Amino acid sequence: MATPPLRDDTSELRDELHSVGLRATASRIAVLRLLRRATSPVSHAEVTEQLQGDGFDRATLYRNLFDLNRVGLARRSDLGDHVWRFEAAQQRGHPTEDHPHFVCNQCGQVECVDGVELLVQRGAKGPRAIRKKAVAIQLKGLCDRCTAT
Repeated sequence: MATPPLRDDTSELRDELHSVGLRATASRIAVLRLLRRATSPVSHAEVTEQLQGDGFDRATLYRNLFDLNRVGLARRSDLGDHVWRFEAAQQRGHPTEDHPHFVCNQCGQVECVDGVELLVQRGAKGPRAIRKKAVAIQLKGLCDRCTAT
């Protein structure tokens, strides 16, 4: 049985960009589509590599990632390696809220950790950011691929 073609979501993405006050440029639509289809957070370099055939320059893609983050359509995180990674704030099959990420200590692979509930409470001397939920949770270790070798 043949796989149905991917639905053209351009008009939906265009409407969503307009609803948050952004112009729906071809590059913004492409970046938002890429983030929505990604299975884990992606860096600017990965976005550039995946969209290189579409004729968008690196600076435009970089600005688009930060614009999407600013209006709440994307989330940005640094997983300890000083590389910003981006993911869609809403996407099917993934949490729509902040969620933990697993980072492999050996190969650097990043995965969203779905279905894990973590309770973080501010202690008497903990930073206020915990109470405001302005923190990111990361789990580190060896991924399944690195453990098998």
